[in-house]
Amino acid sequence: MWMRRNLFPTWWDSLLTVIFGVVAVWGAVTLVQFLVTSDYTIIRVNLANFIVGRFPRDELWRPAVALVVTLAAIGFVAGVASAAARAVALDEGSSFRSASFVENLRRQWPLLVTIFVVLMLTETWGPRLTVLVAVAAAFLAFIGGKRAPAAVRRWAWLLALVMLGVAYAILVVAGGVGWGGWGGIQLNIFLTVAGILLAFPLGLVLALGRRSSLPAVRLVSVSYIELIRGVPLITLLLMGIFAIGFFLPAGIRPGPVARVLIAITLFEAAYIAEVVRGGLQSVHHGQVEASQALGMAPWKTTRLIVLPQALRATIPAMVGQFISLFKDTTLVSLVGLFDVLTISGVANAQPAFLAQGLETVTLPFVGLLFWVGSYAMSREARRLEKRLGVGER
Repeated sequence: MWMRRNLFPTWWDSLLTVIFGVVAVWGAVTLVQFLVTSDYTIIRVNLANFIVGRFPRDELWRPAVALVVTLAAIGFVAGVASAAARAVALDEGSSFRSASFVENLRRQWPLLVTIFVVLMLTETWGPRLTVLVAVAAAFLAFIGGKRAPAAVRRWAWLLALVMLGVAYAILVVAGGVGWGGWGGIQLNIFLTVAGILLAFPLGLVLALGRRSSLPAVRLVSVSYIELIRGVPLITLLLMGIFAIGFFLPAGIRPGPVARVLIAITLFEAAYIAEVVRGGLQSVHHGQVEASQALGMAPWKTTRLIVLPQALRATIPAMVGQFISLFKDTTLVSLVGLFDVLTISGVANAQPAFLAQGLETVTLPFVGLLFWVGSYAMSREARRLEKRLGVGER
């Protein structure tokens, strides 16, 4: 019997099973009681603030359309990746079984729970319809990516970037709202994605520079990495807000969001450089010597042999760094930006909810949003590791 073999094999295991079982039941009952008895009026009233902050209410169609386009881009890339994995498995003669619809739903249960919570907290059908259309767009794009011809799948990354550019343009062009008017979880996601896209190439250059045979390049790279890694992120954020203006010409004064993004990029690049350096060290030197014996140029050796293996080995650490960045974006609340954590404090300070202790409702909601984002990144990273065989020999 499974329970006898795994939960009650000895008296000590039985005791631990009973103790942890009682604690688990007590925790579950307490959680259900909290969820059932809590008043979610503050979240219903401020749901738009939590999502988009001070974004003009007459322009909310912009983030709604941008959400649909963004999820469609993500779904298309996921479909192309699934088709590519199937093609590789078939070429290698190994078995490949596509996950069923039910299995895919089970894998994405945190996202489905969040969608359900948002749908239940909305007071009108507009936001509900937006969420349902966005999910449908992602699903249809996933199917389209799986069935797309090979010529289209080859340029999937470019198409996805174009779609993300379209989503950004919808938000800002033709009377749209620039960075300064963004807020809520939208601002946290933007800082995370933009920080990753800007910091990754810089960190890659720093990692290669640290291993360079040129003393000047190596000295500059090492100095930058060690200096930035020795400074807390909040210090760089404060310097970004108050000091960046002193280093720029008088006619160039970036807004607060741009200054924060610069600080995040500089900070994240140093950590990415160390992660990539660890991956570079994992590549056996014999492969470099073999490429040299074949007459390959150094830059080709790095691009075609060293970097692919190094980046493959750094997937777990790299995703962990990205998750850390996503959570660290809440620090921008300390420099006056209206991210989702700031919105939580503002909502609790509203006259209708003042001094009611509703932080016990708003803060868990904020935590749910961050947990779902972090879990999604971690889950997709594990799937990518499994597909690439990271850690297998």
